[in-house]
Formats: sequence, C-alpha cells, structure tokens
Amino acid sequence: MSKTKGTGGAAAGGGGAVIRVVSAISEVGAAVWDACAAPDPATLNPFVLHAFLKALEESGSVGGRSGWVPQHIVLEDNAGQVLGVAPAYAKGHSQGEYIFDHGWADAFERAGGNYYPKLQMAVPFTPVPGPRLLAAPGPGRDEREALLASGAIELAKRHRMSSAHITFLTEGEWQRLGALGFLQRTGKQYHWANGGYSTYDDFLATLASRKRKALRKEREQALSCGLKIEWIHGREITEAHWDAFFAFYMDTGARKWGRPYLNRRFFSLLGQAMPENCLLIFAMRDGRPIAGALNMLGGDCIYGRYWGAVEQHACLHFEVCYHQAIDYAIAHKLARVEAGAQGDHKLARGYMPVPIYSAHWIADPGFKRAVERFLVDEREQMARVRDALADAGPFRRGPLQQVEAPQEQD
Repeated sequence: MSKTKGTGGAAAGGGGAVIRVVSAISEVGAAVWDACAAPDPATLNPFVLHAFLKALEESGSVGGRSGWVPQHIVLEDNAGQVLGVAPAYAKGHSQGEYIFDHGWADAFERAGGNYYPKLQMAVPFTPVPGPRLLAAPGPGRDEREALLASGAIELAKRHRMSSAHITFLTEGEWQRLGALGFLQRTGKQYHWANGGYSTYDDFLATLASRKRKALRKEREQALSCGLKIEWIHGREITEAHWDAFFAFYMDTGARKWGRPYLNRRFFSLLGQAMPENCLLIFAMRDGRPIAGALNMLGGDCIYGRYWGAVEQHACLHFEVCYHQAIDYAIAHKLARVEAGAQGDHKLARGYMPVPIYSAHWIADPGFKRAVERFLVDEREQMARVRDALADAGPFRRGPLQQVEAPQEQD
C-alpha cells in the first residue's frame, strides 16, 4: 500500500493538521516517534518504542509475506512538526493478534462481504496492553488522539478495508474511542501486582496457607534436579545467549502453533537496539542453559514474553516464567508483572484477572450492528468471569488481602 496524505482536521491551538501514512517506521525519526510514544520514563512501555517496531521490520518478521504490511499513521501540523503517531498494519489474515475476530470474518464472508484487508493498530505478535494512539503530551492531547483515530478510519475507507481494530489499548483510550463511536470489547489477562513487598516470603504471607505451601513445594520441585537460575540483563546478553534462547523459542513455537512468528535476526536486533529493556531468565544445568524466558522491562513493569526448553522438568515453566518474574519485580521495586495472554493457571500463582481493551470500527452498517449486539453480551459475560476468578484467587481473606489489579496507564 503506497503512501497517502489526507486532511486530519484542526490541530490543538489552531491551524491545520495532516495525516501522513508511512510504509516503514524508518521514515519517522526515532527521537520524534519516541517523544510521542514514551514521554514519561516512569511508565515507559517498550513495545511501542521505535526500536522495537523497527526490529520487527528490519528482521522481516513483519512486512513482506508476513501478512503485516506497515501503514503507520503520522499526525503533523502544517509546518511538518509531528503531533502524534500510531503503529498500524494492513492485514490479510487475523494471525498474531490475540484479540480473536475469526468468527467475525467468517460471518461477514458467509454473508457475501470481504473481511480482508483490514487495518490493525497494534504491536505485532505482542498481547501486551499499552498506548496505541501516541499523541504528543501537552494541551490538546485528547484532540490529537482523536485525529489519529479519524486518520485510521480515513485510511481504511480509502483502501476499502472492512474495518479498523485498535487492540490492547489503554482503558482511557478505550473510553474515549467509545465516545467517538468505536465498538468496545473487553477480555482478560493475569497480572501480578507488587504490594510493596521486600521479599517473596512477604508476598507468600498474603496467600491462604494451603496456597502458600503449594507454591513453596512447586518451587522446590522445579529445581530439585540441581538446576540453577540465572538472570542475564542488558549488555550481559551475548549472541550465544540469543542462540540458546532462540532454540527454546522454536521448540515452543513448533509444539504450540507450528510456525513461530519471529526469526533469529529479530532477537539480535532487539538486543542491539534496546539491551537495557531485555532480561533473559535461564535455567542452567552444569553451566548450560536448558530452558529460559525472555522478559522486557518497562518503566514500572516486567513483561513476560516467550518461554521454551530443551529439557522437560516438572514445574520449571512456572518457576522461570512466573515465580522468577515476581522475584525480579520485588528486587527491583517494579509495580507489576504482566505475564502475557491466556493461562488460567496463573491465578494460583498470584496473578489476578484484569480487563484488557480493544476498540473496533466497522464500515458496513448492518455488520456493525450485529457485532455491537454481540459485544454487549460478551462484555457482561467477561465481567462475570473476571469477578468469579478474582473470588477464586489465592489471597487470604481479610486485612492482608491488599493487592489490587493494576490500573491501566494512559
């Protein structure tokens, strides 16, 4: 899809605003993009940084035949100053998104419509909540955000896309887009919230006795074969570490979904471009890594991303991915751990259900009405599920149950 330009409407403070669509993130300067994506280091989300998105493109993990065609939206004033950006992709399938709309696509096509192409405003292969409409901070920010959303709709219309989907966005964005007429969808993930703990035992003290004993036993069992845990961070991560991790990643991908989305070059580019945001947690046998997880570090959060192993040991997945992430968060005073999509087993390990959000624009009026009716019922059902899961959590009842689900940052 080629570059297009369009009028976005009035910018804050008067004057015109222009929407520009770029087919590669390299067409926007890194400092310019990141000034919109991460104005506050305390709440930095690494996945919307220029370096992360560029690594996806330069490695060939997106673009080409991947089905993710970059169509990033840039909002500028008439002088060419960037007022906002949004990662966006033209898509011919619904893979790698984790907000599932396959049923929508099937229903629309059975009714004679063409669901693809569609516009996806997201971070590819990354089910991590965070900002999506990256408006520069300051007065008029909400208006700039609305212009980015309008630009997405205009882009979808011009290229006869069936729909535009903004997924894993913040609650604030979700509410404001709802007011603009976008359809609203919710789901759930499991996040661990740091209650100001000094040690893992402080966290365990907030759990019911039976749950506390089960987790202690689980951690002992995971390392009972003499395995050792190593945290490798930043520039300590070498290409040999990435080689080992990629073998783990490929093993998991082959067993779970057939063809992993990311290639080996992506991880090298990631480590080169943003080493301080990368954390590998390895399980070692006699100095050799046999399992591991890649985590990304943000301003106040550790994000669990990928896991794999070349040896199978009982409970090792739970230790490396969940317990060690909690240990790291406590040691580094991070507010929470976000452990990725799905996984009801996370509940027993202190990861509590929190809502996730997406917003959807659909061109066809009849299809839009049908999806809207579905979403009303789905939101109610999801709220009931989250409440029931929260009630089934491992925390003690009474004064010690102080951990709350984190609030989405805007």
